[in-house]
Amino acid sequence: QVQLVESGGGFVQPGGSLRLSCTASGRIFRIFEMSWYRQAPGKQRELVSSIMRTGITNYVDPVKGRFIISRDDAQNTVYLQMDSLKPEDTAVYYCAANVQSAAILNVVGYWGQGTQVTVSS
Repeated sequence: QVQLVESGGGFVQPGGSLRLSCTASGRIFRIFEMSWYRQAPGKQRELVSSIMRTGITNYVDPVKGRFIISRDDAQNTVYLQMDSLKPEDTAVYYCAANVQSAAILNVVGYWGQGTQVTVSS
């Protein structure tokens, strides 16, 4: 099976920055959409940003101008550069990817287990 592993979360003061990484491993043929979601305590999981295989990106309004999503297909990795962080950004951040594996050519969605981001003074 394909596995996604996130890293880069941690504690940061308001106005600070963090860079999240998510690396996919397994018998991967091609990765299509890669996305970042987040879930704050007591709230629903929400989409933060996504990037297509073509490089087209999408951001939700609360993070526009502050977050940048990118991908490195040679490393099967997606990044989320987060600048000017606010307390409202505090959440568990989850990586998601639509993957076509070498073992099974069907495109299947996968989730990482999440990484905690805490923004507080």
